[in-house]
Amino acid sequence: MNNITDIPRTAMEVFNMLPEGTRCEVIDNTLYMSPSPSTDHQKILLKIAGSLNFFVEGNNSGDIFIAPCDVYLTNSTDVVQPDIIYISKAKAGIIEKKGIYGSPDVVIELLSSNKDYDTRKKFDLYQRNQIPEYIIINPDTKEVLHYILAKGKYTQIPSQNGSIVLQILNTQINF
Repeated sequence: MNNITDIPRTAMEVFNMLPEGTRCEVIDNTLYMSPSPSTDHQKILLKIAGSLNFFVEGNNSGDIFIAPCDVYLTNSTDVVQPDIIYISKAKAGIIEKKGIYGSPDVVIELLSSNKDYDTRKKFDLYQRNQIPEYIIINPDTKEVLHYILAKGKYTQIPSQNGSIVLQILNTQINF
């Protein structure tokens, strides 16, 4: 930066200056950074993402992405890196080289050190952006909180520990 006009004025401007692969998100003009996830988190992430990818490719129904992959929401003023992202073929147009621009069909978050962040801050953001299915998994207990969008609001549906049933894909994944 050489002069005063080069100083970033928004969290998104700071975000755009960060090196590729930085674990950083922007929600409501606030920058959130987090440390690398635990090994338990990564094992469950790999198992679920691998199973989902196998299912989605076999049915030619869309694409699976894993973090870090930027998802730009709210007219690109918010950017998050969900652990697992599913985008159906019908929404393939939101996939661009730099990231996802729009609301995915399914977002899966595995809790890490800041549990409130996923259960409140991201919950509100995903609901506001009308993401049809949001799943939160606690890697320590394998507890699943599963939400389906109905009339613009998330409704929690019953789930069992160690298993997710994706409504949009009509498939079950055990982890």
